[in-house]
Amino acid sequence: MAAEAKAAGVEVLMGYNKNVCKYVTKTREFAATVPGSHTTFVSNNAYENTPESLGECFERNAEGMLKNMAIHELALLVSFYDVSVDNIESVTADKEFSSMQTLPGPSGKEFTDFDKIKFTIKTKTGKSVSVAADRCGGTDSYATVQDGSSDEELFRYYMPDEEDKAEVDALMAQYPDAMPYFFTQDKDYITVKERVAKFCADGSEATGVATIDIAVETLKVAEYLTPSLMEQLK
Repeated sequence: MAAEAKAAGVEVLMGYNKNVCKYVTKTREFAATVPGSHTTFVSNNAYENTPESLGECFERNAEGMLKNMAIHELALLVSFYDVSVDNIESVTADKEFSSMQTLPGPSGKEFTDFDKIKFTIKTKTGKSVSVAADRCGGTDSYATVQDGSSDEELFRYYMPDEEDKAEVDALMAQYPDAMPYFFTQDKDYITVKERVAKFCADGSEATGVATIDIAVETLKVAEYLTPSLMEQLK
């Protein structure tokens, strides 16, 4: 698809909502004021921590956590932190936080995946950034900035923040059967769609929105990281 789009001179934009999230923007702005700081992006889902719930999740999302739940965080790393397969110097799993399980899905077939994972990537160009994802961690996503030398947390910003929580609560009441994380991301998808629509209408730059080239590299990174992290957690 990327090759056909390039040959046709067509720009393809992707719906990675966290690229335009308020909490990501504010975290990046703060980190830029602290030389040598370290950023961690944390993503949570609200599955029940049971073999039945996680087994269903593993089967329905059989592409694996890094190509599914954590793909948005990987897109951030590719978009803003120079992460690519060719530029990764090292990836280190946080074994204390992380967990990998083999569970049967509803079909009876077994699937192996992370129910939670945390890792740090260091690039050949000198950048370092971490990602944590937990299938059973709740509905909030957030990011932190730590002092690079002392590991002291200097900044934390949540999605949703206090300003957005009232709207999230109203949507949850209106659509009680939907996945809770849909509501926390609602405003961000509106932002993505507005920026893409404006680009289509008048050519305005879709600031922060990922291109198909970023998406391709993000999938390559996910495919590179998955076996490496699984090997570290054996």
